[in-house]
Amino acid sequence: MPPSTARATPRARAVFRCGECGWEAAKWVGRCGECQAWGSVAEVAAAPSASRTTPAAVTSRAVPIGEVAVSESAFASSGVAELDRVLGGGLVPGAVILLAGEPGVGKSTLLLEVAAQSARASRRALYVSGEESASQVRLRADRTSAVQPTLYLAAETDLGAVLTHIEDVRPDVLVVDSVQTINASGVEGVPGGVSQVKEVAAALVRTAKTRNITTIIVGHVTKDGSIAGPRVLEHLVDVVLGFEGDRNSRFRMVRAVKNRFGPVDEVGCFELGSDGIAAVADPTGLFVESHSRPVPGTCVAVTMEGRRPMLAEVQALVTRTAQERPRRTVSGLDGSRLAMVLAVLDRHCRVPLQNHDVFAATVGGAKLNEPASDLAVAVALGSAASAVPIPRGVVAMGEIGLAGELRRVRDLPQRLAEAARLGFGTAVVPVEPGQRPGRRKVDGLEVLAVDDVRSALALLGVVRSQSGGEESAAVRPQLRAVEPEF
Repeated sequence: MPPSTARATPRARAVFRCGECGWEAAKWVGRCGECQAWGSVAEVAAAPSASRTTPAAVTSRAVPIGEVAVSESAFASSGVAELDRVLGGGLVPGAVILLAGEPGVGKSTLLLEVAAQSARASRRALYVSGEESASQVRLRADRTSAVQPTLYLAAETDLGAVLTHIEDVRPDVLVVDSVQTINASGVEGVPGGVSQVKEVAAALVRTAKTRNITTIIVGHVTKDGSIAGPRVLEHLVDVVLGFEGDRNSRFRMVRAVKNRFGPVDEVGCFELGSDGIAAVADPTGLFVESHSRPVPGTCVAVTMEGRRPMLAEVQALVTRTAQERPRRTVSGLDGSRLAMVLAVLDRHCRVPLQNHDVFAATVGGAKLNEPASDLAVAVALGSAASAVPIPRGVVAMGEIGLAGELRRVRDLPQRLAEAARLGFGTAVVPVEPGQRPGRRKVDGLEVLAVDDVRSALALLGVVRSQSGGEESAAVRPQLRAVEPEF
């Protein structure tokens, strides 16, 4: 054929892919356009064009939805009550669960306990460790009393070997620790890369669905707290759980980010110790200090973690400073909301803090990011600035607006019931729409409804009221000074 009539072979298109999140681009860039990681984009071989797919044999016949049996997908308890609470009832056969968290937070300890509890319930459990040797896992099992005859242990990093172990053991519960350490032969990239994680996750999901195995996969997180690897990993699994905790605290929380079998607004509370991890059914005592006498600069807030009300103490310290720019230091609180509360106190409550260093923190490593904790922060700051302690047994909740008004908070009855259950005597809350400020009794709890933050501080005796202090003097003796029961 003459050269002029010959068709030129089309050149393969270069593809540049981010090794962190799988984002693709037509040309090389120094920074990923999706996850904003530097130096993670590299050239990879372009995927061949997909051929036309023809009809094939089906695995099961389509039936009316009313004829589908649900007995095979019934919940089975994991043996850990707090985890069952987050999952919506327990482990579902064939479900794939992704548990992600920072290094050292206790993911492996929790899942080893889940595997051991499943073995105690006469279910076969297979724990595959790609990060530790079998002897290291055995040492942890001895320390946490997790050695069971039907709990099988394997240390593998090859996907084919993991599938072989599944064929031999035929487990009811499978734990893979972690997906970033398993290598799929024949797939480009290193373990933990985008292509590798996709293939390993797809193979485990396929095996779990065909064999009806409850599979729990451990995932790593990036330095900003998001799950490492491609976002498709979160789409493949049925449940995504986040394991949170401060290294300086024993308290841990499991939060559902995605759940096909239950709610996503539930949290589970745990305490990590030397002998393993234990569920905490009532975690309020971890976040509230018991003082022998009233202390200025403290206030108890009632926050909602999912659908669970929890009490946490806010502490504040205000000191004069000679520096041109005073310090604003927070721990467990949102720094931007603290700055807003300080501005409201200065403008609407006449609490000048421009020449003062402000330190605000929570007790026990609790994290209060909910706007409903604004009022407790304001009360703690006002009490610290005036050196006037608030009465015992008082809780405060309410979102503060820029005009100094208090906005209603969600789930107020549940918050009040929790405060009353723990023995608190008085609650300062925002006034309900259509009602006037006043006081009422709820389950033995005296509820003081106010419409702005200055009125709340005046009722507690922290600042002078608009009338010059008479209102504060009239109301303050009526506050119940009780000792809460934690």
